[in-house]
Amino acid sequence: MNPSDISHLSPDDHARLLQRIEDELLDGYDEELELEIEDRDPGSATAQSDRRRYFRELFRLQAELVKLQDWVAATGHKVVILFEGRDAAGKGGVIKRITQRLNPRVARVVALPAPNSREKTQWYFQRYIAHLPAAGEIVLFDRSWYNRAGVERVMGFCSEDEVEEFFRTVPEFERMLVRSGVQLLKYWFSITDDEQHLRFLGRINDPLKQWKLSPMDLESRRRWEAYTVAKEAMLERTHIAEAPWWVVQAVDKKRARLNCIAHLLQQMPYAEVERPAIALPERVRNPDYIRRPVPADMIVPEIY
Repeated sequence: MNPSDISHLSPDDHARLLQRIEDELLDGYDEELELEIEDRDPGSATAQSDRRRYFRELFRLQAELVKLQDWVAATGHKVVILFEGRDAAGKGGVIKRITQRLNPRVARVVALPAPNSREKTQWYFQRYIAHLPAAGEIVLFDRSWYNRAGVERVMGFCSEDEVEEFFRTVPEFERMLVRSGVQLLKYWFSITDDEQHLRFLGRINDPLKQWKLSPMDLESRRRWEAYTVAKEAMLERTHIAEAPWWVVQAVDKKRARLNCIAHLLQQMPYAEVERPAIALPERVRNPDYIRRPVPADMIVPEIY
């Protein structure tokens, strides 16, 4: 049976799946828009209360992230945060909420594509090094060098000898980063087999999210157990004191975001940085200034 075919579902299961797809779509919006939609159609009192509590905590934590950003920039701290997990585990969602209010010159996201033919001949870590932070920067890796221990190993894109060399090298590589002054945080987002299945169905049946599903993602469903074995080996062999792994329970997306951000904030001794008072200057007005009209053929048509 094709797992993307929902015609076999009972009416109740079909309705639940459609509700799940709607919830996933809503979850993709910015929180301000989601709040506005909730105001128009609040749903049950319990659901409304849960969502309001989520929004309140998220906005509070994002305000703390802004303080953290200012502290990182002021002190010259260097931070690398790795986000790993199965496909559809929610890595992108938490990265979006972390960076949503931050200055992209301070906090930037790195999501590298598959290596090209030249990069395949380089030292494995070489293409990641170019993206490491300078002083006063936070770099968030949406997948990282741990691709070798996960997708590359499971899909046969590297040999077992290369995997073994990776496991020998990565602890020393990460210790070198820490010794050089980089704070390294590693998060694994954990979801269940059933939850990934539901999220994939949601993406398949949502035209706004179908682009997220690659042939590799679909193949990962078939190789769930192989990914589990690879993940367990990765956590066991790369969980070091200088850069331990932190596992985020991610079946509930909203709880996962809040828990991850709260934990992230606890890992750094940041403090609020004093900002100078801002005074808006008076606009200079020159008597000979004449504003020239914009040619009509340059103006974007106002169709809305």
